[in-house]
Amino acid sequence: MFNFLCRAFLRGKCSFKLDSYQSMTSILCLRYMSSNANQHSFTVSYLINSCGLPPKTALSASKYVHFETPDKPNSVIDFFKKHGFSQTQITSIIRSYPRVLLSKTHKTMLPKISFFYSKGASLLDVSRIFVTNPKLFRSSLKKKIVPCFNFFNKFLKSEEKTILAIKRFPFTLPSDAEALITSKIDILGEIGVPLSNAAALLRTPRVVFSCSTDRFNEVVKEVKSMGFNPLSPMFVVATRAMAELSKPTLEKKIDIYKRWGWSKEDVLVAFGKHPTILKLSEMKITRGMDFFVNKMGLESLFIAKYPYLLSYSFEKRILPRCSVIQILFSKGLMSSNFVKSLVVSEEMFLERFVTPYDDQVPHLLKLYQEKMDLSNKSDELEAKTACLAISSALNKE
Repeated sequence: MFNFLCRAFLRGKCSFKLDSYQSMTSILCLRYMSSNANQHSFTVSYLINSCGLPPKTALSASKYVHFETPDKPNSVIDFFKKHGFSQTQITSIIRSYPRVLLSKTHKTMLPKISFFYSKGASLLDVSRIFVTNPKLFRSSLKKKIVPCFNFFNKFLKSEEKTILAIKRFPFTLPSDAEALITSKIDILGEIGVPLSNAAALLRTPRVVFSCSTDRFNEVVKEVKSMGFNPLSPMFVVATRAMAELSKPTLEKKIDIYKRWGWSKEDVLVAFGKHPTILKLSEMKITRGMDFFVNKMGLESLFIAKYPYLLSYSFEKRILPRCSVIQILFSKGLMSSNFVKSLVVSEEMFLERFVTPYDDQVPHLLKLYQEKMDLSNKSDELEAKTACLAISSALNKE
């Protein structure tokens, strides 16, 4: 009996210790979870209220950053503002790379921004570079940024042009970037394209990285067979345009022009004059051709002679100016300056095609301004619609 009681007591004592241990562990876990939850809640709240992120985006970003006080992220945001970044740009950077909020401003951020300043970049240039490439803040200045800058500069022969290229280029280059760029520039060099012209490829990242060397070689041969002169800057422009399109997409674009009475030869001739016509969307091509042919009464092949007309903004240039031109035509005040009226600058258009006819057509300037106002209101409406859509999405979140 004594032994039985001893065993029972021991079992009870052990049970008491185990229960106590489990209880203490649970309390500690709850405290840890509560602390983590508070920290996470603060991070999400900060990302929403101080960084301008939508709730859903803030929740996602909080997986990569955690902070208990606003001191560190505040110092980063203050740094951005001091260097001319707008709130919209700051929000964009944080959305793409939340961990930037944990950066050491003077140790890791300032040297990189200072490097671009030293190369002649303006405040606007620097903000654009880092908004486009926010992960630059985690790249090594000595091992990545400086070598990449020097590599670009080797081809462009100008720090100003290098800054311009970097603003539109994904600076987070793949490890084989130099080989990809060099191979394509070598292909152009083999047929006589000057290095200064070949360097224009750096303006089109998709051509450099997405187009295989074999495909690029085919495109170069095709462009040459079209009659483009390798010594002309237009050779590289045409090569870039062709290389950005797959063969099925290229055929589809040619078919769109064929619907308007162009032959394949007409398309290629127009392409030779203005290579970007094959990069225009189907909607833009159709809208432009419909207006010029059906509204303005022009022959379809007239546009093939002046293909760059299709590239202009319909609302901001074509419609307002053609409204003026139609009136001048109807009154016999204009005969052969139609193309010039669309090509010249805004100031020159008013000087040549509006002001001289104040007496004959008093309301001409008013008509033009009304059409431009409609264009601006259209832009405002699109902006308001976008804002409403964003607001609606936020409310749903």
